Amino acid sequence: MGFLSKLKEKLGTGSSSEMFEEAEHGYVELGSESAAGTNIEKIVRPFVIEEFENIKPILDSLRDGRTIALINIKPLKDKDLVELKRAINKLKKTCDAIGGDIAGFGENWIAAVPERISIYRGPKPAKEEGKKAEGMEVAEYEE
Repeated sequence: MGFLSKLKEKLGTGSSSEMFEEAEHGYVELGSESAAGTNIEKIVRPFVIEEFENIKPILDSLRDGRTIALINIKPLKDKDLVELKRAINKLKKTCDAIGGDIAGFGENWIAAVPERISIYRGPKPAKEEGKKAEGMEVAEYEE
């Protein structure tokens, strides 16, 4: 008898037992109906750019100010690099205009966010620390 079955027996039948039955099948749906009644301030939304025209809904949602866009650029990257560059430039200009931020992560993804949200890019090394680190790396290879 599995862990979920034992837990199901102890809890008895009811709405929670349905969740455990779903878990035994490999999936569990987590309260999407409870979020529908709340006032959502920001939303994370995935997009895919297959051609330049696909950026219009992304731009519209960024201008709305409530959407954090995660954009898959791989289809357009594989198809046409010139169009990809054009699309990214358009996204950058829109983010600048609305006071948002844009950054790539990985080779095939871009995050674009509206104003009052910034994208973490990691710690910036101090100028002296960067020089010391570079010097140590060079020193190791001089032998």
